Amino acid sequence: MRELLVHLDRSAGRLGAQVQAGLRAAIRSGRLPAGFRMPSTRALAEDLGVSRGMVVDAYEQLVAEGYLSSRHGSGTRVTAACTAPRPADPAGCDPTIPITHDLKPGVPDLSAFPRAAWSTATRHVLRTAPHAAFDYPGPSGASELRVALTDYLGRVRAAQARPEHIVVVNGVAQGLSLVSQALRRLGLDVLAVEDPSSDRQRGIFTTHGLTVAYAPTDAEGIDVDALARTGARAVLVTPAHQYPTGVVLSPRRRAALVDWARTHDGLIVEDDYDAEFRYDRDPVGCLQGLAPDRVVHLGSTSKALAPGMRLGWAVLPAELIERIHDLKTNADLGSATLPQLTLVRMLATGAYERHLRTMRAHYRTRRDAVAEALAEHLPAARVHGIAAGIHLYVELPPGSDESATVRRAREHGVRVEPMAGMRAFATGPPAVIIGYAGLSPDRLREAVRLLARSVLPAVAPPGQCRGARFTSWTTAQSVEPSRPPPSCAPPTPTATAT
Repeated sequence: MRELLVHLDRSAGRLGAQVQAGLRAAIRSGRLPAGFRMPSTRALAEDLGVSRGMVVDAYEQLVAEGYLSSRHGSGTRVTAACTAPRPADPAGCDPTIPITHDLKPGVPDLSAFPRAAWSTATRHVLRTAPHAAFDYPGPSGASELRVALTDYLGRVRAAQARPEHIVVVNGVAQGLSLVSQALRRLGLDVLAVEDPSSDRQRGIFTTHGLTVAYAPTDAEGIDVDALARTGARAVLVTPAHQYPTGVVLSPRRRAALVDWARTHDGLIVEDDYDAEFRYDRDPVGCLQGLAPDRVVHLGSTSKALAPGMRLGWAVLPAELIERIHDLKTNADLGSATLPQLTLVRMLATGAYERHLRTMRAHYRTRRDAVAEALAEHLPAARVHGIAAGIHLYVELPPGSDESATVRRAREHGVRVEPMAGMRAFATGPPAVIIGYAGLSPDRLREAVRLLARSVLPAVAPPGQCRGARFTSWTTAQSVEPSRPPPSCAPPTPTATAT
């Protein structure tokens, strides 16, 4: 273990009490999730620079308090009952204040669901599908959809897919659940994830008894050398558009990750997050196309259409097919047939891809509106990542209080996502995640204006003028706004959106 679990103030004394308090706070906040296997007392003592006896005492105290459990042969783990769920609203915020500008990331524009095209395709299926199509589905899904996905993923994502290697699932979440169970049956009980990453996914893994390890990300994506040091033989990555930082896995890291999988007899679980929405160029092909024997490729229509469809797919290596079939059968006997056949019709007529082209144009306009509004109202902020997806990773001005900013924004009717809950051991400047898919450009500009008011005390302190910089971690270039930045004076609360 290379990262500090707690930070010690050696000048304050009572190091043993500090170790206990730091671990207790990490568990309460969820930074150490339920089921997390704690490092050995010797390893943590070396990492913190304290005596092993001090760490042993801390572990024993937290076991007695119920924060940790210790069992011979399985090590010391975080107890599920002592990890706090993430609150629906920021701490200290009045939940009765209505959310007028919801910038929750990960949700597409639900009003843009292609109702007419979907209805037309559904009516066609109902007219033409044989009666047998509505029998209990098989665990793999409708053969027609698996054939259509083979063509679509090969053409659009450069996947090496065959129909017999595809299993239709109820969204990526179910795909992760099935893969987690399969990993346990294979004896792989440690899964590494990117740090930072979605805390929702970590809960899926710990629910199925996996220990979650963490590998940091940087401007090139996941650090493969750090991944190798975790000892994990399975890893979840979001190479097309890392969530939440927005970077793309670099060619060098892609090759290194595949090499890691082959060298360590490992498995890569690829969440093809946001792959449909790239605005500056064609998206990079999926990892599965490089190593179909080492990669589970997961995708869905949750961003392209709507998450309520619960329609996704897993492209599997040969050795996992039978196990996933069994698990899928036991889970739900197979996914609903009518939506699958409707998607087949949408793909066959080109309606699906026409919808994607329309949404790319809409989302690019909305992303640009957020970036321009940040340049105008919050010029000291920095937008990281590539031009893709439906969210922005926004680094707040230096000295900002992230949690206070989120809370104040919520009081102004704006919901944004803080970075803190997505970091396990990674550190970084205060930042928020802005989802821009569901609001019009004008409403997004107003939301950014309100967000800027929430961090006003930290923006452009006297004597300092900071121009806006929009930095792409993949190109290491700074792109200046298209118009001159505002004056050095901090924006006033009465500023209006353009």
